[in-house]
This record gives sequence, structure tokens and C-alpha cells, in this order.
Amino acid sequence: MTEPFLTPLKRIATPKGDVMHGMKASDPGYAGFGEAYFSLVNEGEIKGWKRHFRMTLNFVCSSGRIRVAVRDETGLCVFDTQLSPDVSDLYNRLTIPPGYFVAFQGCAPGASALLNIASIPHDPDEAETRPVEFFGWVE
Repeated sequence: MTEPFLTPLKRIATPKGDVMHGMKASDPGYAGFGEAYFSLVNEGEIKGWKRHFRMTLNFVCSSGRIRVAVRDETGLCVFDTQLSPDVSDLYNRLTIPPGYFVAFQGCAPGASALLNIASIPHDPDEAETRPVEFFGWVE
């Protein structure tokens, strides 16, 4: 199974507002396009755990700051990172191949926005969801 990985993203300053790259078909982690959606998460709240069986996830935080934890099927934490467009070394895309459990937490005041560029359209039968207590949160 391929491991999750980070890809640094470019942010180009312009006088009328920055251009923030998300993903190109030639980028590492691109596994096809199924859909793109935003998930909002309030400060301190945790969404997860969810494991996809066929979908590759590509997470980009478009506002605020989000902590993302990835676990394997045994519960071992294989990736723990923060994503944010406001901090240059945190403006990354996190690619999560199928088979891993993922959860994320809002870490900025208000609601933070997470973009997922998914390899396939949403299909409730190709994923499983567990409560946060299933593994606990990464402290």
C-alpha cells in the first residue's frame, strides 16, 4: 500500500489577491478526478475516522488551519500534520491513498475549510466511518 505524502504548493502574490495552487493532472498524487468538495470544521472539533477503499484523497486547507491524522488499519498513526494557507511551510497538499483511516481537527478561530480533490465520486458503499473514540485523537 502506498504511504500518505505531502506536496508543497505554490502561492503567488498578486496585487488584487493571491493565486493558490491546488492540483494539476501532472502532480504526484493525482489519481483521476471524481469530485472536489469543501468540508468546514470548527475550532477544536474533530471529524473522523473515515477509511476509503478505492478513493484517493487530496486535502488542501483553503482557510484557517487544520490538523490531519492518518492511521493504518491497526490504529498506528502513520501521518500527523497541519495544513494552512496562512503559513508558507504548511501550505501543502496531503495525498492519502485508499486503505487509511483519516480524521481532522479545526485549529483556528471560527471554521477552517478543507478542500478534498477526490479521485472518484462519492460512493457511501466504498468507505467506512468510525467515531473519534474508535482510535482516540492524536495528542
